[in-house]
Amino acid sequence: MVRGQFSVLSPGTERRHLAGADREAGYMTLGRTDEAAGWLLAPVPHGAAFDPAYPGAVTAPAGVPPRLAALARFQQMACLGLDRVPVVDVDGALVVGSGPVALGCVLELRRRGAAKIRVVTSRSRAPIGQAPGVTCERPDTAGRGHLVIDATGDARRAAALTAPGGVLGLLGTPGAGNALGALEVHRGGWTVVGMHELAPGAPGAYQAAYTTVAAWLAEYLDPALAGLWCRTVPGEHAPELFALLDAPGRPVEPVLLLDWRTS
Repeated sequence: MVRGQFSVLSPGTERRHLAGADREAGYMTLGRTDEAAGWLLAPVPHGAAFDPAYPGAVTAPAGVPPRLAALARFQQMACLGLDRVPVVDVDGALVVGSGPVALGCVLELRRRGAAKIRVVTSRSRAPIGQAPGVTCERPDTAGRGHLVIDATGDARRAAALTAPGGVLGLLGTPGAGNALGALEVHRGGWTVVGMHELAPGAPGAYQAAYTTVAAWLAEYLDPALAGLWCRTVPGEHAPELFALLDAPGRPVEPVLLLDWRTS
């Protein structure tokens, strides 16, 4: 068993847990077998020890620090999802949201060659705006896009931003009742793509996607941006952090980690 040393919060997952979902709190926990090894990430409860062979676990390249390992986990989701999108040219893509899923998507679009990325968010001075090539737009003034990726779970809001004949990618998990009408899709001529990371893929694609994006981040990302986007909080302060998930005082950093090494 590998001792859990850090864990990553996914705000949407945590909110569903707090609302009574039948699962333990936690999204992704990091541990490693020794100091020289790469971090292992597994979808187990916060800070739990886990079997390295746990289903869905991935291994970061050696030398990748915890913050980048966590950031890469969100980028991996976009990497797997974008592999299913029937669009070759991703330049000018529109991403709805500014949380960790949106940030991972922006980074993956950048890795794939996007020079310009539009982000639709109601947050003022959202840290995602510091990502290379990103321009932030408010929902009430944003224009439509031919490739729109929802990273919030609000498919209807993203649909309203999709141009006729465009592609709408659903990367965030839609909420119950957040349905798109077949007639709406039909009249818009849209291609709607489910981008869930666990949709069927080629053998080994899951780990390969994670390795690819983690190595890219380690080589190309300005280390200062990792500090801007990630905050690490002692595990003993987890209750206070959870209480802020839906509060105005929630940390501005999209990626939040809990440090369990001294808890």
